[in-house]
Amino acid sequence: MKYLTKTISKVLKFLLRRMVIVAGSIILQIFWIIAIANSVGMRYEFLNYFLQLISIVVVVYIVNKEENPAYKLAWVIPILIFPIFGGVLYIMLGNKQPSKNLRIKVEQSIDDMDFLLVQDEKIMEDFTKKSPMAANQSAYINDYGGYPIYQNSSAKYYSSGESMFEDLIVELKNAKHYIFMEFFIVAEGYMWDTILDILKERVDSGVEVRFMYDDVGCVDLLPYKYYKKLEKVGIQAIPFNPIIPFVSTAWNNRDHRKVVVIDGHMAFTGGLNLADEYINRIERFGYWKDAGLQVVGDAVWNFTVMFLQVWNALRPTDIGFGAFVPHGYYKPEFIDDGFIQPFADNPLDRETVGENVYLNIINAAVEYVYIYTPYLVIDNEMMTALCLAAKRGVNVRIVTPSIPDKKTVFLLTQSYYHQLVEAGVYIYEYSPGFIHSKCFLSDDKVGVVGTINCDFRSLYLHFENGVFMYECEALKELKADFLDTFEKSERITHEKCEPSVPKALAQSVLRVLAPLV
Repeated sequence: MKYLTKTISKVLKFLLRRMVIVAGSIILQIFWIIAIANSVGMRYEFLNYFLQLISIVVVVYIVNKEENPAYKLAWVIPILIFPIFGGVLYIMLGNKQPSKNLRIKVEQSIDDMDFLLVQDEKIMEDFTKKSPMAANQSAYINDYGGYPIYQNSSAKYYSSGESMFEDLIVELKNAKHYIFMEFFIVAEGYMWDTILDILKERVDSGVEVRFMYDDVGCVDLLPYKYYKKLEKVGIQAIPFNPIIPFVSTAWNNRDHRKVVVIDGHMAFTGGLNLADEYINRIERFGYWKDAGLQVVGDAVWNFTVMFLQVWNALRPTDIGFGAFVPHGYYKPEFIDDGFIQPFADNPLDRETVGENVYLNIINAAVEYVYIYTPYLVIDNEMMTALCLAAKRGVNVRIVTPSIPDKKTVFLLTQSYYHQLVEAGVYIYEYSPGFIHSKCFLSDDKVGVVGTINCDFRSLYLHFENGVFMYECEALKELKADFLDTFEKSERITHEKCEPSVPKALAQSVLRVLAPLV
């Protein structure tokens, strides 16, 4: 009897989890739409033809959209296979844009703060003299992303979550004026509890603390309306794009950024979320390898503005911005260590800044390109760029996990190996466990560290951020980490790229649906 009671209690606890309720309600609504469409189509012949006509119109619309061909194909095939309800499902689920309300607010906030991000032409002139090609990359980020490049700044690279966490808690304790934090995942445990205690103490000392977390990223990790708990202890908090259990793609566009700004002159970013596996306090998929970056100096202003752009869209707070500038509370001169350009990307426009930055690095490489990515789910443009770089003699190396966190996505990742290896790309799987780092490094001079995975969600759907760097000390640290990681990883040979027949069939289906995974 006691065993039965425990079992029932566990089942009820599982079924009452917010993630289960939300996912269940969405799945039920999708099945309801399919059932209604099929029922109506079978009962009324003219409606059957009408629904099929809708699907034909939708397919024509998709084909003519200015959109990635892979995303078009991922929708066209299911619609043609299921013409009665396929078109209706696309109307409900096919929009990649955030909800209209969120889109209007964020776009307006970005426009309102445009005057805060102005490129210093002297810096760009100096950069152009050093490297016209790298300066062109920087100009692209400024012109189409809206974020200028800086000198009078320095960066420190972290090869693990533990090492960044150590510095992060020290600097949070030293905050005297304000702290801005923005994360995709927050989970109760040692890491978050330690940070939360510091934030409470800083609030009690008069420091302004603003905290933003993604509602979907935390849906099964934090209590419902957790922001109210934070507000009670003086921390201003916002859940980004709260999920509503209704058939919509609004939940698709998540805030995947990781940003910490302290007193305007220091920032942290990278792959780390606020959960214990990121600092290997707990083990989930072997050793969890991540990458982080600390930026100090004028370049922090980009982080400050990108945070405020979203914050003020969701909770209009600030009239002036002078209190947040890098030298607002920090009077000494900053160290000048190369050129540093933090930037953000979002799904509000048709400009895939994150992917284009990666493509530009690959296409400009002369000697090598090293890449960390937890997921390798790429479009034809990225595949072509990687293969052509290898074919023209560039040493292209990509590190993916050996122990995946998502088996389906890992199966999809492995489906790209054969074509890449055939072209001469070196693929490594990180033997100790799961690699969550998102880094590019080329020719000892150019690199990016940030939150942008090489997959469709990061490149097309999510709000992301990264840091473009040229000739910084952090890039030397990043290269040393790459070389060490190659030694710890298993290189994928031609023989290992040949899957079994069932696995190959599964991968073929997944490749078609890759943009939707």
